[in-house]
Amino acid sequence: MTQVSLSELIAGVKSGCLVSFPTDTVPALSVLPEKSELIFAAKQRSQDKPLILMAAQAADLWQFVTSDRQSILSQWQKVAATYWPGALTLVLPASDRVPRQLNPTDPTTIGLRVPDCDIAQTILAQTGPLATTSANFSGQPPLTTMSEIDVQFTDVLTLTSSDVTNVTAALVPSTVVKWMGNHWQILRAGAVKFDDNSLQLRSNELD
Repeated sequence: MTQVSLSELIAGVKSGCLVSFPTDTVPALSVLPEKSELIFAAKQRSQDKPLILMAAQAADLWQFVTSDRQSILSQWQKVAATYWPGALTLVLPASDRVPRQLNPTDPTTIGLRVPDCDIAQTILAQTGPLATTSANFSGQPPLTTMSEIDVQFTDVLTLTSSDVTNVTAALVPSTVVKWMGNHWQILRAGAVKFDDNSLQLRSNELD
């Protein structure tokens, strides 16, 4: 058993351990970004399936993306303000601050999200952005409880049941959208409905 208290889990992830905690969607399997290879190994996950960076607030994530146009950055921030915290993952051009381990086969992009979950935000506020994905073996359905994760991933630190009693989660993965230069492409339909019609970058908004 590797169930620990909230403070022990935070200390564990800071020291480089794999951890799992609830979010507003499915529970996350998480680690420091520079230790991302631990997630790929634990999940038996192909390296062409990138991880995402999850943070407590949007301001913690903008350093990991890059754009040569303020209007583009403003567009991303507009979408973030509309949907975050929440179950939307934005795939954006990556800056040179993104550890290569997060997306080994395509370091040009990075997925970002701010979860709408108090426990997740408490953890992320103290650890900084973490590499995350769903807690399951690759190709299998996401696990939805700490006890299931504790059984399947015996070396992963999970929270005790008393720490997660008040968590409400959709138990459906996040919606994933990718910025394509002047519009958004939905890569995965998920827990939220993404209204891209009102969030396109119009030609008169270009710098």
